[in-house]
Amino acid sequence: MSTDRYEQEHNDDEFRDRISTINEEGKRAWVYPKKPAGKWYKYRKTVSWLLLAFLFAAPFVKINGEQFLMFNVLERKFNIFGFPFWPQDFYLFVICMITGVIFVALFTVVFGRIFCGWICPQTIFMEMVFRRIEYAIEGDRNAQMKLEKQPWNAEKIRKKGLKWFVFFVVSFFIANVFLAYLTGSDELIQMVTEGPAKNKGTLIALLIFTGVFFFIYLWFREQVCIIACPYGRLQGALLDNKSIIVAYDHVRGEGENGRGRIVKNEDRKAVGKGDCIDCKLCVAVCPTGIDIRHGTQLECINCTACIDECNTVMDKVGLPQGLIRYASEDEITKKEKFVFTTRMKGYTAVLGILTAVFIGMLFLRNDVDATVLRLPGQLYEHKGDNISNIYTFKVINKTEKTFTNVHFKLENIKGTVKLVGKQNFKVEKAGLAQGTLFIEINPAFLEKDKTKIILGVYEGDKRIDTETSSFLAPRSFN
Repeated sequence: MSTDRYEQEHNDDEFRDRISTINEEGKRAWVYPKKPAGKWYKYRKTVSWLLLAFLFAAPFVKINGEQFLMFNVLERKFNIFGFPFWPQDFYLFVICMITGVIFVALFTVVFGRIFCGWICPQTIFMEMVFRRIEYAIEGDRNAQMKLEKQPWNAEKIRKKGLKWFVFFVVSFFIANVFLAYLTGSDELIQMVTEGPAKNKGTLIALLIFTGVFFFIYLWFREQVCIIACPYGRLQGALLDNKSIIVAYDHVRGEGENGRGRIVKNEDRKAVGKGDCIDCKLCVAVCPTGIDIRHGTQLECINCTACIDECNTVMDKVGLPQGLIRYASEDEITKKEKFVFTTRMKGYTAVLGILTAVFIGMLFLRNDVDATVLRLPGQLYEHKGDNISNIYTFKVINKTEKTFTNVHFKLENIKGTVKLVGKQNFKVEKAGLAQGTLFIEINPAFLEKDKTKIILGVYEGDKRIDTETSSFLAPRSFN
């Protein structure tokens, strides 16, 4: 083996000893990625702008008076695609989350970590917002590295100060959008109109979130994907040789005697060199600082920046594109085409079933949810010829329509329902009504000491929900 070949393999193995953003001394190795350009970057930019528009618009769009997306944890109210969800709908939320996890897992099995590179908010904000601001103020990779090394003169103070200020403003804007998701856009607009003096607590929370975003995108950056996010480690259990990922064609790139730089008038095939000219631009453009030629790594987010850069280099040296491309390991080594495997079919079937169940439950869900429970510790009372039980009730209105004439009726047995207060009551839109009621039934209609009863909840003459409970009577009456 030649000395160059030995040194190349020796250096290539060093990546196994540490992650890409840690140097030999164990300190942070700052990543200065080259500004990407190319076909895939244009596609990813279009997708990112569409997702950013959706993210910023979703809390301010309303459907039938309901916010399109809202996750109000404090009031335990959630809106998903205009459908309001309450704690009583938690089972739907669980199914939705499980479906989402299976969806991401299926995409990972088939397409690798494509979610991270194309859809993840962390990547979109970092690469399409904050990184682009950085390029505009400090310049490309070499200019940023030069600026970092130079002393704190007027130019460095001006550029760093401007960047930090713009980062803070953008972080504050993002924090306000996230607040609209948590409290509701109407509440946010009201707080902005009232001013910070009347909402000091909210302002403090807002500044804390702003600080978190500012810290992540100014300093922590790609470490979120490498250290904090568990998804990169999950892909090791989900990927196989048939998964389509951003891959380096090592068969073509290495040849018989490894890669090597371009030498004038040299026949690369004759000397056994691969198509990789070892320019290392795929490393320079990577936002997590890895060398894609080492194969699949947990730091790779499938952002396709290396594909565009390598294709540009291949065009310049007169070699075919696709040395780095979307491909599976089997496609590279065995020249096999993509096959929809049994595991992929299994994931797809489970995903389809969960999606169908979720949609079905979503449309079968009631607009009103009533709960009627016997008062704890109470048995029954004799009231004239009847037996009386006492109950508490809650009626939750999940719609934006106020119900003004709500009352109860016994559905499966003859008896009377008496509310404490008015017989008919009102339930405000997206509100809750609760109280106490008595049910009186003549023993002649009871067959045993514990009878199942069905209560209908009516708005005028229209039944809007039903609830079951039990009715207690003395054992000796029958």
